[in-house]
Amino acid sequence: MERTYETHLLRRSYREDGKAKNETVANLSHLPGHVIEVIRRALAGEVLVPAGQAATVARSVPHGHVAAVWAQAAALGLPALLGPPGRRRDLVMALIVGRVLRPASKLATASWWDDTTMGADLGVAGASTDEVYAAMDWLLTRQDAIEGALARRHLAPAANPEAMALFDLSSSWVEGRHCPLAQRGSSRDGKKNRTQIEYGLLTDPAGRPVAIRVFPGATADPTAFVEAVAAMRTKFGLRRMVMVGDRGMITAARIEAIRAGNAEPGARSELGWLTALRAPAIKALAAAGGPLQPTLFDEHNLAEITHPDYPGERLIACRNPFLAAERARKRDELLTATEAKLAPLLARVAAGNLTGADQIGLKVGRDLNTYKMAKHFEVTITDTTLTLTRRSAQIDAEAALDGIYVLRTSIDAQALDPAGVVGAYKNLAHVERDFRSIKADDLDLRPIYHRLDDRVRAHVLLVMLACYLTWHLRRTLAPLTYTDEHTPTRTDPVAPATRSTAAAAKASRHHDEHGEPVRSFRSLLDHLATLTRNDIRYGTDGPLVPTLAEPTPTQRRTFELLDTTIPLTLK
Repeated sequence: MERTYETHLLRRSYREDGKAKNETVANLSHLPGHVIEVIRRALAGEVLVPAGQAATVARSVPHGHVAAVWAQAAALGLPALLGPPGRRRDLVMALIVGRVLRPASKLATASWWDDTTMGADLGVAGASTDEVYAAMDWLLTRQDAIEGALARRHLAPAANPEAMALFDLSSSWVEGRHCPLAQRGSSRDGKKNRTQIEYGLLTDPAGRPVAIRVFPGATADPTAFVEAVAAMRTKFGLRRMVMVGDRGMITAARIEAIRAGNAEPGARSELGWLTALRAPAIKALAAAGGPLQPTLFDEHNLAEITHPDYPGERLIACRNPFLAAERARKRDELLTATEAKLAPLLARVAAGNLTGADQIGLKVGRDLNTYKMAKHFEVTITDTTLTLTRRSAQIDAEAALDGIYVLRTSIDAQALDPAGVVGAYKNLAHVERDFRSIKADDLDLRPIYHRLDDRVRAHVLLVMLACYLTWHLRRTLAPLTYTDEHTPTRTDPVAPATRSTAAAAKASRHHDEHGEPVRSFRSLLDHLATLTRNDIRYGTDGPLVPTLAEPTPTQRRTFELLDTTIPLTLK
């Protein structure tokens, strides 16, 4: 077996009597290899320092999440949409990005800027509260211009050939007692002991936010709709549009107002409508001899009908068997619960422990409508007896209409068939998704602490713009999250929506088809924040060199989806 020997000698060269000579100073062969390398480099003239002093990380700041959101905002042209360049625009952009990444109060957000690369890159680090509020005031003056640009981008015929806009109303509670907009009203957040504001959101058919309006907390839905219609007519310059809203929003009175506006001399736009009928109107259609009969749904779940009370309109009757079964189940549960609630009272009367019609009536009145089922019971009270029986005929009549709803619209049949009308109305689910994003899932609009009307309006506008940005981020980054990228097309427009096979597989495996982990949208943003920008100093007095940490595969994929390289700085 052949052996190899290595010898490392430390030698010096010198001249003696004019001749070059060499001398072995030491045999280094017994030293470890890394020590020999250090000696070689030192003799070559390199200045060596301890490893801990060669490079110092002066500061490490989260960068990836800010860079990703900023890249999406830049791709959307959001900075230019806000207004001309300047410090106020930079502050507003920082507020919007901060709302997407870390919803908090304005003071907490301004402090958070310093802990990310956004503070230094946008020049907003150390911004005062007065500067932040001045930027909000500036943004509010730009609201009409911003919303007009968004309307032209997403509601104009080129982008929205069906000429449809969705509108819905929601509310959020207000802390404090000094905001004039804060009033008591019908709370959609279940905060019955709080004052609130209301706000109406206008979107395109896919749910992209386009405009938002703030109203006092006691405003009724139809009143908010009137202002949305006025904006469509006067501010957005759209000649034709169909407003889609639920049965509480677009009432018969509002439809008459739309008709009157369309008929005005010199009207610059023609607005149509798509909404649903209320229960009494449906009952009238289902009355004896009416067009809404059970036989309509023998073969299909929808049918188009007409009625003289709706001239020039189309009525699309739908029956959702899943909804019908759920309503029947719920009604039966509530009826049973009402009977159980009153069972002890019935037992007391039967045992003679409770007498007197007035006393019995007081007790019955307290409990009978706990579950809103009083209309379905016949109650007979005497001084010594109490009987409770179900109104079977009334219950059966209501059950016959379970799962049935009727849409009314001015859309021409050549423009949209009945299935298309149903699909357009169901798009209102996109607005509901926006409200969940605005209030709970992403942007945490509530509660509201501002005292001045205009500050409240500016705050809501900021959140709407953050929702616009989040809407696009969720779609761009869908391959890395549990979001369904390819929602199946409904073969039955009345049936509930379903998830695609690929989305179900992601949800069960928690990995995509390539084996990479998938996350919730919020968890993905948190993961991106671990991509830091580090200020590194080489040597003891060298300059600071900004350097990105090595990105993970998910972080690299994020910026590939955003169609950009990972930037070292935002600007």
